[in-house]
Amino acid sequence: MSAPQGRLAPRPVPLLTADLRGTGGMVRAVPEDFRVEEIPLYPASGSGDHLYLRIEKVGRNTQDVVRDVARLLSVRERDVGVAGLKDLRAVAVQTLSVPLAPRVPPEEQMSRAGALSGPGFRVLSVARHGNKLRTGHLAGNRFQITVRGCVSGALPRAERIAAELRARGAPNLFGPQRFGKRGDNAELGGAILRREANVRDRFLRKLALSALQAELFNRCLAGRLEEGLFARALAGDVLRKRASGGLFVCDDPETDSRRVESAEIDPAGPLPGHSLFAARGDALAREAAIVEDAGVDPATFAVGGGELAGARRPYRIPAADLEIRSGGEDSLVLAFSLPPGSYAASIVREIVKAEVDEPGGE
Repeated sequence: MSAPQGRLAPRPVPLLTADLRGTGGMVRAVPEDFRVEEIPLYPASGSGDHLYLRIEKVGRNTQDVVRDVARLLSVRERDVGVAGLKDLRAVAVQTLSVPLAPRVPPEEQMSRAGALSGPGFRVLSVARHGNKLRTGHLAGNRFQITVRGCVSGALPRAERIAAELRARGAPNLFGPQRFGKRGDNAELGGAILRREANVRDRFLRKLALSALQAELFNRCLAGRLEEGLFARALAGDVLRKRASGGLFVCDDPETDSRRVESAEIDPAGPLPGHSLFAARGDALAREAAIVEDAGVDPATFAVGGGELAGARRPYRIPAADLEIRSGGEDSLVLAFSLPPGSYAASIVREIVKAEVDEPGGE
């Protein structure tokens, strides 16, 4: 079934390196071609009332593995913690947390958890910690991706693109996975705000509203790329300090543009909502025009409640550690790490010069 063609159907984001020839090729010919590993935000302390299970999974999504682990360890599914979701079409290493059961020796539970395996997953290691793992509790994700079927001379092409991305960063777009198999998640989010859809499933509701925010962000990012404003600070822009994550509003574009160029700060686009850290002046007008063009009324954001408070997301992500090597014959291997919530497609699409529908790295 084709994707919907409504006002909130996903629109393409321009390439930053459109002037450089790509390698062509296909990502994820087999799951082993796409490897993602969570980078923990902190190490397990070695004591506490929770077990942290480092798992490897292939051909399973995170929710299904959580369900299996909860059943095998006799805990409630909702008590299993994860830092992010990983798609089934990949080899993924991530951490789950489960609470220790009372009146059972912790050593016995650790031994049992360490021996767990099931269809498409196995436990690699177990450690104790004091709290449940929460969404977003990760430093980032590390990727190793094989691209097959590349054109002749692909490696030098890829290296030229990689040099540009290392120097300028990559557009921090939301990948196709965010918008659902039919590309209609954002449309559903808009219908929820207009009260034209009553979605009782909390997971689906949250998914739809976040897809709406993602599409509006992508359109703001597209506008910056089209106008050559990807790495510039505009008067009234919300800027994010890369070291601390702190936000402030630009009132000196010339000075702040130099700080953007030096990678100290990044312009931060809107994930629109009712409590968004607001831009000012021309920057605010640009964002408001994109929301209006999408047919979204900001007055309806309150309908989303806590799921649509709003947030700021950097327009670019660093790519300083991007490495490219030959994978033999007509293949390339790409290796890089990304911040939490960023998509490998941001890097891969620039190199292959095609849209990439790939497993995410939330």
